[in-house]
Amino acid sequence: MHKENKYYSYNKGRLPKGCQYCVKGEKLVIFITGICPRSCSYCPVSDQKYQHDVIYANERKVDAFADVVMEARLMDAQGAGITGGDPLAKLERTVEYIEKLKQEFGKEFHIHLYTSLNLVDGASLKQLYNAGLDEIRFHLDLDSDKLWDKLKLAFDYDWDVGVEVPLVIGKKKELKQMIDFINKINDNKRIFLNLNELETADSEHYKLRLETKDQLSYAVKGSLELGLELLEKIDDLNVHLCTAKLKDKIQLSERIKREAEGVKHSFDIVDGEGMLTRGALYSKELMPGFDYRKKLEQNHDALLDKLELILVKLKKKFAKEEFYLDMSKPRILCSKKLVKKKKDYFYSLRLKPAIVKEYPTADQLEIEVDFLT
Repeated sequence: MHKENKYYSYNKGRLPKGCQYCVKGEKLVIFITGICPRSCSYCPVSDQKYQHDVIYANERKVDAFADVVMEARLMDAQGAGITGGDPLAKLERTVEYIEKLKQEFGKEFHIHLYTSLNLVDGASLKQLYNAGLDEIRFHLDLDSDKLWDKLKLAFDYDWDVGVEVPLVIGKKKELKQMIDFINKINDNKRIFLNLNELETADSEHYKLRLETKDQLSYAVKGSLELGLELLEKIDDLNVHLCTAKLKDKIQLSERIKREAEGVKHSFDIVDGEGMLTRGALYSKELMPGFDYRKKLEQNHDALLDKLELILVKLKKKFAKEEFYLDMSKPRILCSKKLVKKKKDYFYSLRLKPAIVKEYPTADQLEIEVDFLT
């Protein structure tokens, strides 16, 4: 049995460069579009993104490239992974983003990209390479090998080339055929292979209904074991068996800690997992509860105007304290200590004081909200 590495995954040979950044939480994830020429039964993309032309940088909705730069700086990103959908479905945009990222952060800013072979041709690969792409990962169709030869087109350029596929239960034969194909064309040892532990999803288009390891995990039962079985029979490839545990416990966790350092205010308490504990003053018109996330999508200009007036008053009364007007979730933030000490005064302003614990990400997902009484 192959030995687990310190990242809770398994590898033969060195980790791909992109993975080396990811396991340290240093990669910005750019979801460049939800459009894709394929409709894989195991696609994990959310219903809000699936086949929709939307852009996200981590959890931040992108309206302009400046949003990408902001997110990258907040987490002190050392590189980016471009995904989708299929980035080649919006090739012009993808090329533009690669070029702008290199201009903004320098040529050492490592960029890798995921794509199927459906939209690949010599011209598209040339554009990606000339833009500065460092690493390209192809998602081969396990149900048909008719496009697999396109993989060889990537050898015309001096970048890292990989194949990355999920370990789909029931596809052992097809996965072996794929590995044999890679070995056949890999005389120069340029291709690395990433095998991903399959995870289930709650989206409407996710067609596989497979048993998970346990009630707390999205990892599909038996997928990791399939990967370990294949790993034992691979000799001449650099292979990384990426586990769900790595993604959650290492990659996401480390990225969140980096984001916490970039977004925290002086009054925020940051725990060992990067979660923020802070005081929050909500208007009774908009506070966490039923349909809160849906309500946040509405226009709240009038409420923000009201909170700005209250903020002026608070800064005069508590001159030594720091306050922050949160525009994305209309509320006023301050220290946990102040909220507890002056809760009665905040109630007199028709505000609802609370102590919240939440993610440092752009969506500021709440873990705990304790309204003070």
